[in-house]
Amino acid sequence: MDQPGHRLTGSDSIRRMGLIERYMDRLPFEPGDPIVSLNEGSTPLIAAPRLSERVGAEVFLKFEGLNPTGSFKDRGMTCAVSAAVRDGADAVICASTGNTAASLAAYAARAGIRGIVLVPDGKIAAGKLAQALMQGAEVVALRGNFDEALRLVREITQVHPIALVNSVNDFRIAGQKCAAFEVMEDLDGRLDALCIPVGNAGNITAYWKGFQELHAEDPSVSLPAMHGFQARGANPLVRGELVAEPETIASAIRIGAPARWEEAMAAMTGSGGTVADCTDEEILDAYRFLAREEGVFCEPSSATSVAGLLKHGVGDAERVVCVLTGHGLKDPQTALDESPPVVPCEPDLKALEKILVG
Repeated sequence: MDQPGHRLTGSDSIRRMGLIERYMDRLPFEPGDPIVSLNEGSTPLIAAPRLSERVGAEVFLKFEGLNPTGSFKDRGMTCAVSAAVRDGADAVICASTGNTAASLAAYAARAGIRGIVLVPDGKIAAGKLAQALMQGAEVVALRGNFDEALRLVREITQVHPIALVNSVNDFRIAGQKCAAFEVMEDLDGRLDALCIPVGNAGNITAYWKGFQELHAEDPSVSLPAMHGFQARGANPLVRGELVAEPETIASAIRIGAPARWEEAMAAMTGSGGTVADCTDEEILDAYRFLAREEGVFCEPSSATSVAGLLKHGVGDAERVVCVLTGHGLKDPQTALDESPPVVPCEPDLKALEKILVG
């Protein structure tokens, strides 16, 4: 297949390119445009042998936790903030369950503009809140949920000159579609199924857009079945109706009114995929399995893609990619809660031997 964009090889690895520079010909930017980048993208596609054995297919993990702020949001944020700067904005705003807040804060700091985030009060993981605050964003804790926060930021950007950079912004989708290009580069254009967590539904929309663009250019490139998985307590696409009070341990997808509802459903139905949900315990089981069996530490929300694969399967797909959207250090408290306690020991060899060998 024709390679989309430019692969990082040889001397390119000395100066790793950011996503816009790498895929300029596939994005709504021109040479000379102001580019706000932290060298995002180019995340690894990791083979998962134990998971593959369990499901009877060749499974890979697209580990987006290795983006600059630890989540896939950086792909869209480089585009959204770059476009905002190009258009003369001096402030950007978003509603967030955490990862978008962290990403906005970093890219606003990089651009030298004001960053504002609305988060649900008490519903944001510590790692994400720390990032947003440390990187200088103005954080507003809303006494409401994400869906109410998104409504408010949409309203305020209608009456004030502030750029909205949630996934309702098409530049976000443009950046995030580039993950599909990377997947197909690594797999030589052959993929049967993609499993992905679904919250606000922008990411599954973006992946499908990317796959469709590649297939339109070269029909030998696969159009994989898109399998979107939600948490049982925040599953509006599964229910077919809004969830007024979404609740789940998977905080990044704790959303009851997805902004990209129709596009996400079109991706799943149009590709021959499915939408389904998993319980919090199933998500945590997958979260622990990835860390202890595959050595990959993702945040709980990310593990929803693997929980869905284990619970629902993907038909007769032979080659599968599970998208892991964020790093495990985004939510350190859940990691501590799900781990055995630290074992205390006196500074003495016999004491250590007693613990280690009995």
